[in-house]
Amino acid sequence: MKPGFLRRGLVALLLIAAGATAGAFETSIAGLRLIGVRTLPHRQSFDGTIVGGLSGLSYDPTADRWLAISDDRSEHSPARAYRLRLDYDSTRFSSATVEAVIVLRQPNGSAYPAKGTPGMVPDFEALAIDPLDSSLWYTSEGDRALGLDPFVRHAARDGRFIAEPSLPPLFRFHAGQEIGPRNNLTFEGLGFAQDGQNLWLAMEAPLYQDGPTPTLNSGALARITRFTRDGAVVAQYAYPIESVPVAASSGRLADNGVAEILALTGTRLLVLERAGRQDEVEAWHYAVRLFEADFAQSTDVAAMPALAGKQIQPAAKQLLLDFAKSGLPPVDNLEGLAWGRSLANGHRTLVLVSDDNFKATQSTQLWVFEVLPANPISP
Repeated sequence: MKPGFLRRGLVALLLIAAGATAGAFETSIAGLRLIGVRTLPHRQSFDGTIVGGLSGLSYDPTADRWLAISDDRSEHSPARAYRLRLDYDSTRFSSATVEAVIVLRQPNGSAYPAKGTPGMVPDFEALAIDPLDSSLWYTSEGDRALGLDPFVRHAARDGRFIAEPSLPPLFRFHAGQEIGPRNNLTFEGLGFAQDGQNLWLAMEAPLYQDGPTPTLNSGALARITRFTRDGAVVAQYAYPIESVPVAASSGRLADNGVAEILALTGTRLLVLERAGRQDEVEAWHYAVRLFEADFAQSTDVAAMPALAGKQIQPAAKQLLLDFAKSGLPPVDNLEGLAWGRSLANGHRTLVLVSDDNFKATQSTQLWVFEVLPANPISP
């Protein structure tokens, strides 16, 4: 695919006011220029596993490689992540290669089990590489029916368990009660804060007590939490999810929620919202939007057990890219979002990956964009 330049007036890329810089990077975004899209082979076999279900993505600048976590619940292969090599420059995205598989381990050293087997059945959704030592942090959405709470865990680079931070009871399931998280709508986004000390954790959708999930006519509030490495909450904010953009076919499902987050500054995040709708044969079609969210003036809701009916200030947000209105190729189920290597001109890159759900009707896409700064840094 030829690189395409996305102009503000054409695709609703908004000029953001100038912000602080992080190291050598400009942190205000004027636009995104598509470098290219690559697709991995469907159900590619690698080292005895089936590549698919890639739901989270993180970049390791020390190795110039990406790690992608699979949401396979140990049904196709042991729960795992993959190391990816992406070959691109400012003119083209030439190839995407799977280089290694990392089997993630439970505290007892064993691989995570499949459903129907004793143990903590995984549902991995997000992955963050630790900027201090390149170790791994990852989330699982848990399973409400099985009584398995969502979690964040810390692992060595080879997948060995290191620790599990103790997160607030607010995020635990309550059997038979509409309190806490909804099933399969929990820890969808994870990333390190700009300072590399704390982490950000995003819920895909509201807790039961925070209100209903998005509809065609209304949005919803999802909690995004900043916490320390041992799980202590630094702050927690309400992020306003957009309404569902397109109706499903009669009797089918449609939704929208937070798919991933990525830190820009101490108070601003990129937030990927992924909406899906079913057609008459129950096939899913996706609409994806990328926003910049600012929490500087937001209410800290960490001490609030419920948000429904409360007077709070949610995050401010601005649209950066609506894939459906951009003139770009159709998107699949984009769920992963990560920085990439810097280009020769000093601009950073942004990489996205889609979860194919191991279905023949879907694909594992990798998208690479050049990030165009609002105020380029002088050499």
